[in-house]
Amino acid sequence: MTLRTCLTLAALLLAPCAGAADTAFVWPHGARAAVSLAYDDALDSQLDYAIPTLDKYGLKGSFYLQLSNPAVAQRMADWRRAAASGHELGNHSLFHQCSRKAPGHDWVQPQRDLDTTTAAQMQDQVRLGNTMLHAIDGRRERTYTVPCGDVLAAGVDYLPGLRDAFVGIKVSGAAVTPSMTALDRYAVGVAAPEGLSGAQLIALVQQAAAQGTMVNFTFHGVGGDYLTTSAQAHEELVRYLADNRRLYWTDTFLNIMTYVKKQRGDH
Repeated sequence: MTLRTCLTLAALLLAPCAGAADTAFVWPHGARAAVSLAYDDALDSQLDYAIPTLDKYGLKGSFYLQLSNPAVAQRMADWRRAAASGHELGNHSLFHQCSRKAPGHDWVQPQRDLDTTTAAQMQDQVRLGNTMLHAIDGRRERTYTVPCGDVLAAGVDYLPGLRDAFVGIKVSGAAVTPSMTALDRYAVGVAAPEGLSGAQLIALVQQAAAQGTMVNFTFHGVGGDYLTTSAQAHEELVRYLADNRRLYWTDTFLNIMTYVKKQRGDH
């Protein structure tokens, strides 16, 4: 599969430098930050390397399935097993529509061009994705990660019409959330690391702790596939989080957003 546009370390660090902590927001059990480990596109390396590592250290991740990916049908039993063990299966659309006219997006197939897909069509397809995911894991509540961070379908933002279908939605942005009290649950920033070391990934976690907020990673390949993070760097991060459970609440994006919703009294 052709490489998708990725974010560099500089882009990952676009959030404001650590300053005053967001003391108005309290994480469970006195944790200093929340950590969302997410994985896009339903890749084999996620089943082969990422999930075994998470299970080894007793942490849960969020896996956003591109439902047209043959790996979903071919490894359905593996995805069901992941969900049964507590990992989140999130919605990443049926066909991973992105803007073909965006820089570096010449890999987008014409029939999957978001520029020629209407907002209503995209909303229908994403909602159908929720139905398909329910058939896999039996769950109703869901979160969504926007493919490529592109939100304009034929020039119209399609996300407002999906707010009732999700507890939270991730869009492109910085890995570290600037403020939990000001956070829009339907426009949560997330960054896709590629080729970063374990130390670089851990530094982002520590930045979130200094701010009292959260860090959102969306990995693609782990030890293989594309937009790859090495299996070693990934395990270094997971091991660090497991060794510091009192400092960092690592959970599924669904559980974190559900907590944020309740803590802030969102409607």
